[in-house]
Amino acid sequence: MSARCQVTGREPGFGNSVSHSHRRTRRRWKPNIQTKTYYLPSEDRRIRLRVSTKGIKVIDRDGIESVVARLRREGVKV
Repeated sequence: MSARCQVTGREPGFGNSVSHSHRRTRRRWKPNIQTKTYYLPSEDRRIRLRVSTKGIKVIDRDGIESVVARLRREGVKV
């Protein structure tokens, strides 16, 4: 399963690990993806989302109803 946030779209970042001797090897920075269950009162059901910790803060700020409405406008099946 991809390390991608359903709310913010965050994905892994890529770059180099640089050692003390400046040898470079490829690495990736993975987003902190959590599986969260939210209750939708308008539909009287629960939904499960794969969200980053930043996405959790967005849901706390905007509300789950508005976030789900935006996801549906973008074509995501929720």
